[in-house]
Amino acid sequence: LQYPEAARTANQQGKVLVQFIVDEHGSVLEPKVVKSSGSEALDTEALRVIGEMPAWTPARAEGKAVACFFTLPVMFQMH
Repeated sequence: LQYPEAARTANQQGKVLVQFIVDEHGSVLEPKVVKSSGSEALDTEALRVIGEMPAWTPARAEGKAVACFFTLPVMFQMH
């Protein structure tokens, strides 16, 4: 995660909620912002990070790997 310089300069902080699908192979698909931080730079960085995640362990139903939706909060705070 890299804090966007434009957001740092504007002192923007917040939480971005990103929803995506973890398919039956563990791949992260179709990330989208479902709740914005109010900063396009932070939203874009959250989507970039989620899109570059390594494979997850897929959900299982009745012993089979299945696709599922997942919502992940990405927090941006300056210290």
